[in-house]
Amino acid sequence: MQLGIDSFAAAPTGGTSSDNATALRQLLERIERADQVGLDFFGIGEHHRREFLDSAPAVILGAAAARTSRIRLGSAVAVLSAADPVRVFQQFSTLDLLSNGRAELVVGRGSFTEAFPLFGLNLHDYDALFEEKLALLLQIRDQEQVSWSGRFRPALTGQVVYPRPMQAQLPIWRGVGGTPESFVRAGAMGLPLMVAIIGGETHRFRPLVDLYREAGRKAGFAPEQLQVGLHSLGYVAETSEQAVADYYPGYARTFTRIGRERGWPPVTPGHFEAQRGPRGALLVGNPEEVAAKILRHAESLGGVSRVTFQMDNADLAPEKLLRAIELLGERVKPLLG
Repeated sequence: MQLGIDSFAAAPTGGTSSDNATALRQLLERIERADQVGLDFFGIGEHHRREFLDSAPAVILGAAAARTSRIRLGSAVAVLSAADPVRVFQQFSTLDLLSNGRAELVVGRGSFTEAFPLFGLNLHDYDALFEEKLALLLQIRDQEQVSWSGRFRPALTGQVVYPRPMQAQLPIWRGVGGTPESFVRAGAMGLPLMVAIIGGETHRFRPLVDLYREAGRKAGFAPEQLQVGLHSLGYVAETSEQAVADYYPGYARTFTRIGRERGWPPVTPGHFEAQRGPRGALLVGNPEEVAAKILRHAESLGGVSRVTFQMDNADLAPEKLLRAIELLGERVKPLLG
């Protein structure tokens, strides 16, 4: 099982431009450390909000490519609905060349909607935009010369899209939340699936994962092509008590703030402990505790090929994040087999 990190490049609260520059340098240090301790993947999200610095993920990943040698680098997720698939392919093909064949794409619709008005898109086209642009992105990946027409972008009439990546086929995962149709479509396309489970009980997603695998089987894809990844919120410290003490305050602030936008209740210690418990989605604890929970989650979903941690949503100090990355590589990953 592969183990990795996803980051949304959190901006310092009330930070100046200088503070933001420091935060990005520290993020690159974390990616470099993840490479050094043997983690398999580092992903950068995409948001267009004050509290995140990841509006141009390919730029951050390009800088990371120059400082790493082994770890795979990708999006987490690229908001394809609000992007031009030609440019997305060009950016990540260039990243693939810079990284000597280590680039990947996880594409999705995103859970925030700021990109739609920012780029002049109609939120009512939320689903149609993504499906059309994903189809075009896959066609560009598979064909150098592209003829295509659709609703949301000018037609392509035999243009050739350059550069081509170093890998024979640039890996493209479909990032999903809880919409059954998205699981089915990913399976029907034979795309690897990255499931974002940030709350609730992980085992409850098994019927959706089964829909994905069944759709892939019906479409003629081999089981080994139908990879499932799990994106979870988490944090690892030397002891369980330290992990909770470090992580809970910032987690509670962040999700209470987001909850005000979305109509969720404030986070309470009881809610947090339920999510941290045996069935809950949070991966927070000491290395042995977290490894055991990952294995339980993997079994409950019928097997997963990759788990990625999202840790920078709790206002953790840079040195704590670096230490958590070390623990993931040195103590958690060896327990996953």
